[in-house]
Amino acid sequence: MKSSLLLNFTADKVNNKIFVEREFAAPVDLVWDAWTKPEILDLWWAPRPWKTKTKSMNFVPGGTWLYSMLGPQGEEHFCRADYKTIDAHKGYTGLDAFCDPEGNIIDAFPRTDWDVQFASKEEQTMVHVTLSYAKLEDLESIIQMGFKEGFLAAMENLDEFIRAQFQLRLDKKPNNETRVSTYVNFPGNTEDAFSFYRKVFRTEFVNGLQRFGDIPASTEDAPPLADHVKKMILHVELPLLGNHVLMGTDAPKEMGFTLTQGNNMHISLEPDSRDEATRIFTELSEGGTITMPLQDMFWGAYYGSFTDRFGINWMVNHQPKH
Repeated sequence: MKSSLLLNFTADKVNNKIFVEREFAAPVDLVWDAWTKPEILDLWWAPRPWKTKTKSMNFVPGGTWLYSMLGPQGEEHFCRADYKTIDAHKGYTGLDAFCDPEGNIIDAFPRTDWDVQFASKEEQTMVHVTLSYAKLEDLESIIQMGFKEGFLAAMENLDEFIRAQFQLRLDKKPNNETRVSTYVNFPGNTEDAFSFYRKVFRTEFVNGLQRFGDIPASTEDAPPLADHVKKMILHVELPLLGNHVLMGTDAPKEMGFTLTQGNNMHISLEPDSRDEATRIFTELSEGGTITMPLQDMFWGAYYGSFTDRFGINWMVNHQPKH
């Protein structure tokens, strides 16, 4: 990853526009998700110590994102963004405004016309933001309200999030080669179990031990993890014999997991394409019970899990190329 990422901020008072260029050290799919999924927007959109809290979001043309900005002294200001056009992984446009908690626009404040475009180059993504205003007074009002400082601080928040998530994605699997492995869950003693297996098979962990405390919380409102849970294993991989890999994780009861013998082991399939992952998942789960539908996950994979009609647990995990 680069140590210095491009940043440009220009106010064009002749044409009532603000231009922002910001480079991020991650592929466009990860950056796109960060700008368009409410659970991720809530993590970075507000400059610290302020926080963002989504009330509702429908990311489709004609849809609306209604959210509030929460201040350190209990302040709460509501905003809405009305999406006009969306071109997945390439760009979107919309019109935002200050509003009341029900989404009614407050006309005393200026509205901003957003045009956000994403340009991909290998493992980097450039985000081009154009903000347009009806008149010069609106642009100057936004600047005086501290928009530049706040927005650039939010970009730093996003940079931190993307750096952590992209590294987790790279650590998870360096390529998308087809692979079959066994995935086991433990109630909190994964490290002990895998240390024992490592001694028996005389192999080493792939990418070390990843712990729950190593990743960001899913939302700012998520309850903090207890210290002993932070030390538990989020993911570990250990080669056994014949290129077979044993994977494991802790499933702490504090996070709602209940383990019994028989439901703590899965066969993990890693197809080399999204289409093949969909086909296998659809056909193999027929007549069974789906525990998690196929979907894009925060570590960058297309993932789902189910129990088939014969009671066997399966995971399907497609990792795109980086």
